[in-house]
Amino acid sequence: MSTARYAVFGHPVAHSLSPRIHQAFGRQTGIDLVYEAIDAPPATFADALAAFAAAGGTGANITLPLKTLAYDLASTRSERATRAGAVNTLVRRGETWHGDTTDGVGLVRDLTDRRSLDLRGRRTLLIGAGGAARSVAPALLDAGVSELYVVNRTPARADALADALGEPGVVHPRYFEQLGEMGEFELIINATSAGRDGSVPALPRSLVGMRTDAVDLSYGEAAVPFLAWARAHGCQGVIDGLGMLVEQAAESFELWHGVRPETDAVFDALQARNISLTTAD
Repeated sequence: MSTARYAVFGHPVAHSLSPRIHQAFGRQTGIDLVYEAIDAPPATFADALAAFAAAGGTGANITLPLKTLAYDLASTRSERATRAGAVNTLVRRGETWHGDTTDGVGLVRDLTDRRSLDLRGRRTLLIGAGGAARSVAPALLDAGVSELYVVNRTPARADALADALGEPGVVHPRYFEQLGEMGEFELIINATSAGRDGSVPALPRSLVGMRTDAVDLSYGEAAVPFLAWARAHGCQGVIDGLGMLVEQAAESFELWHGVRPETDAVFDALQARNISLTTAD
C-alpha cells in the first residue's frame, strides 16, 4: 500500500510548521504519511492542487492567501465552511474535493481549553475581514461572544463579512477611522497579515481595558508587532496563533484519518522550539 500524501498550500509557505505537526501526529498514532509544503501563488493554485490530486494527494491544508480560493474549488463544503466562506482543509472524495474549516474550532479550543478563557459575553474586536477572519468568526459567535465588531482597511470587505454572518444584532462592521470612538474590548483578535512585513495596524490605546486579552492568529515573527503593541498598551493576556495552529491541525488530522491526536505534547515541543517534535505517549 502506498503512503498517503498530504500537503499545506500557501504563498509564502516555507515557514509553515504544519509538516512538523502532522508528522508528529503520524508518529503518535502510528499512521504512515507524507506531508509537504507546496508554495502556490493564487494564480496557479488551482493547477497546483489538481497536480497534487493527480499524484495521489488525499488531503490538504490551506493557508494565506488561498482560503477563499479553496472554498471556490471545493465541490462540497461543510456547514461551518459555508458559514465562513473560507476553507482551510480539503478532503479528497472520489474525484472531487470536500472543503471544511478547522481554524475557528482550533482557536476556540486553544483559548478555552488551553488558556482557560471564558469567551461568553465578551465584547470582541476582529481586525481583518479576509480568509483568516472569515475562518474564525462563526466559531467566536458559537462560543458566545456578546458582540463582534469587524474592522478592515477596505470597508466593503468588513460589510460583506458582517452580512455573511447573518447576525446583525451581534455583528457590527466598522471602519478603521472609527476605532477611536469604539471604547474598550475584552478580546481583540488580529486576523490581518500585516505582521509579515513587520507592521501593525494603527490601533488606539482606548481599545484596551483592564481585562482585555489580545490574540494574533499568526505565530512566530509575524505575530511580534501586534503582540508588542498589546503588551505596551496593557493587555492582560497576549496570545499568538501557535496553539490555534496545533488544534486546527488536530481537527484536520481527525477528518483525514478518523483518529484525534493528543495536542499538548506537540504544542509544548513547538513552544520550546524543539523542532524534533518528539511526542510523549
